[in-house]
Amino acid sequence: EEYHEILAKIEYYKSVLADEGIRRQIIKDELDEIDAKYGDARKTDISHSDDEISVEDLIPNEEVVITISHLGYIKRTKTDEFKQQSRGGRGSRGAKTRDTDFVEQMFIAHNHNYLLLFTEQGRCFWLRAFEIPEASKTSQGRVIQNILAMPSDDKVRAYIKIENLNDEEFINNNYIIFCTKKGMVKKTIVEAFSRPRVNGINAITINEGDQLLEAKLSNGHSEIVIANKEGRAIRFNEQKARPMGRSAAGVKAITLGKDGDEVVGMITANPESTDKSVFVVSSKGNGKRSLLDDYRITNRGGKGVKTMNITEKTGSLLAIKYVSEFDDLMITTDDGIIIRMPVSEVRIMGRATQGVKVIRIQENQSIADVTVIRREETSNEEEE
Repeated sequence: EEYHEILAKIEYYKSVLADEGIRRQIIKDELDEIDAKYGDARKTDISHSDDEISVEDLIPNEEVVITISHLGYIKRTKTDEFKQQSRGGRGSRGAKTRDTDFVEQMFIAHNHNYLLLFTEQGRCFWLRAFEIPEASKTSQGRVIQNILAMPSDDKVRAYIKIENLNDEEFINNNYIIFCTKKGMVKKTIVEAFSRPRVNGINAITINEGDQLLEAKLSNGHSEIVIANKEGRAIRFNEQKARPMGRSAAGVKAITLGKDGDEVVGMITANPESTDKSVFVVSSKGNGKRSLLDDYRITNRGGKGVKTMNITEKTGSLLAIKYVSEFDDLMITTDDGIIIRMPVSEVRIMGRATQGVKVIRIQENQSIADVTVIRREETSNEEEE
C-alpha cells in the first residue's frame, strides 16, 4: 500500500512539473493559507525620527584652509598643518603643483559653512566646505570643474562664507559687496544668493575687459577701502553704493592710474572698531600695518591716498587686508612656499612707508596670495 502511495505522489509531482497552471494554483493556495493565518494588522508602528542623522552630523565643524590653484585645483586642509613662523622667515613647502600652477586663492572656513564662490566672469556657485576633498598641504587637490558645474574657461576669484542660508534675519539684513579689477563696486542683498542652483547664477554683470576680484560681507554700515597696484587706496562709506540687483554692473569706486594699473584688493571695515588695522603686502614680500583713520574718508570715484611707498625694491602692491593683533597671516608665493606669521610682529606704521620684510623671497619669486587666519591660542610651535 505504501508503495502505491509513493507511485501516486510521483505521478502527481510529474503532473505539477508538466503543468504551469497547476503550479500557479498551488502557489495561490499556499499564499491564501498564510494570509488567513498571519494576515492581521501590523502590531508595530514605523515612523520617521525627528532626529534623523544628516551628513554634516557626522563631520566635525573644524576650522580648515580652502586652497584653489591657478589651474583650478581645490582642496581642504586642517589649519594645524600650517605652523607659525617668525616675520621674515622663508616659509615651508605647500602644494606640489605643476610647473605652470600656483596657489591663487587661500581662505579659512569651517566644515559646515556654505561657501558662495564667485567667478571672474561674475557667476555664483554654492558648495558646503565639507564637500571639498580633504588633502594634505602638499597635495594638489581636485579640479574644481569635477565638483561644480563651472565652465573650463572661468575661475573662482572671490568667496563668501555663510553659516546658514535659511536664516531669514541674516540674509535680509546683510549685503555682499563686489569689486572688479577695473574699479567698479556693487552691493547686493544676501537674500538674492540664498537659493543654491546646480548650474550657478549671475552675480554681477562684468564689463568687457574687466574681471570680478573681491566679494565681502557687510551689514550695510561698513566703510569700504579699495587699493590698487600703484600703492594708492580710497576709503568711502558703503552707503555711497546703493543696493542693486544681480544683473547690475555697479558704479565706479576708484580712478586707476596709468596703463596696467588695477585694483588688488578691497576690505570692509567697521568704523567704530578700535582693535583692527589695515595690512598691505607688496609683490616682493614687504608688508606693514596702518590705522584705518590714516585713510581719510572721500567720495567714491577718486584716486585715493598713498597706502605704501612703492619702489622697485618693494614691487607693486599685491594685497590689502583688515586684521587684528590676534590674527595670523598666511602668505603664499607663486612657487608654493607658505609662511604663517603673527600680525602682531609687524608694528603700526605710517601710511606712506615701505614697510618691512614679512617673507624672504628669491629674485624669481613673487607673492601669490595673502590670507588672514585666526590664531590658535593653544599653538606655540614655530618652524625654522
